[in-house]
Amino acid sequence: MEIKVYATLREIVGGKSVVLKDSSKKRMRGVLEELFEKYPLMRDKLFLNGGEMHSAFHFLVNGRDARYLDGLDTVISPDDDVRIFPPVGGGA
Repeated sequence: MEIKVYATLREIVGGKSVVLKDSSKKRMRGVLEELFEKYPLMRDKLFLNGGEMHSAFHFLVNGRDARYLDGLDTVISPDDDVRIFPPVGGGA
């Protein structure tokens, strides 16, 4: 399973995406735990102290924000398009 990351998250993972081992459907929670095993710094960026997803980050599964699906219980298949966007600002 490939997870695409953007902006400041690329510095943590050292590239534009991360490939995680996967052979079956998982919930978002499990995918993120596997990501945190490889990149421990990601946990503090993506989650609040209480274990909730940080509201400024967007976790997209096939173009839909996981918050509007089943949150951390959203089922993800190996061929789903998963992207994590950090907060961005600026513009003119």
